[in-house]
Amino acid sequence: MKRLVIKLGTGVLSRSGGRALDTAQFRRIAREVAALRKNGISCILVSSAAIAAGVRVLGLARRPDDLPGKQACAAAGQPELMRLYAASFRTHRLHVAQLLLTHGDIDSRMHRSNARNTLDRLLSSGSVIPIINENDSVAVEELRFGDNDRLSAEVAQLIRADHLIVLTSVDGLQDASGTRIPEVKDISAVTSLVRPDKGEESVGGMKTKLEAVKLAVSSGIPCTILDGRKPGQIAAALAGKDVGTRFPVPSKKKR
Repeated sequence: MKRLVIKLGTGVLSRSGGRALDTAQFRRIAREVAALRKNGISCILVSSAAIAAGVRVLGLARRPDDLPGKQACAAAGQPELMRLYAASFRTHRLHVAQLLLTHGDIDSRMHRSNARNTLDRLLSSGSVIPIINENDSVAVEELRFGDNDRLSAEVAQLIRADHLIVLTSVDGLQDASGTRIPEVKDISAVTSLVRPDKGEESVGGMKTKLEAVKLAVSSGIPCTILDGRKPGQIAAALAGKDVGTRFPVPSKKKR
């Protein structure tokens, strides 16, 4: 079966400025992933938004700015995040599995092998959707910089994915006038287009997404950045329709 890694940013899964989870979004995403699974595509989700869940669990008025506060929110919010995923996928007779990883796990030969074997076994079950997040209680790189962007590329490399889809709250990469760029063949040439603005709930913005895409493409994995708030974008992208921004693999990189 083809393997697809889908990265879901905090802005895709939350509402109220990243202070609560968007239940409707979880239900829709589960429905779309279930449809992909029926069509023979194994899906792994790399999911942010534990902090957004934790803000509500801890009764805070706003997202914390300090690192211990973010870690506390992530620890309190991760069970709620998984509960909502489990409930959403249960409707489609699918189960979820939680994996908390760090970049160190993927860098370690033994840990990397263990993680790959676990994911291979979960995917072979046919009824389980693995959901990966950074282990924020012991690692903080994604909390500070990437919102799981780089982690999604590393997971795509780990499982030898056929495609990486990055869902965000904008319609792909845009040029200086705000017009969507349909396809990018040279990532270095568009780095200057990245704008500094990002939502309150965002961590990495487009810069870290492009860095993640570059990492995946260099390993022969095509990528697409899509608007995760729009229904049907994932299926449309996999069908070759003109949505989001595509990052094809150069011929010499294709596996």
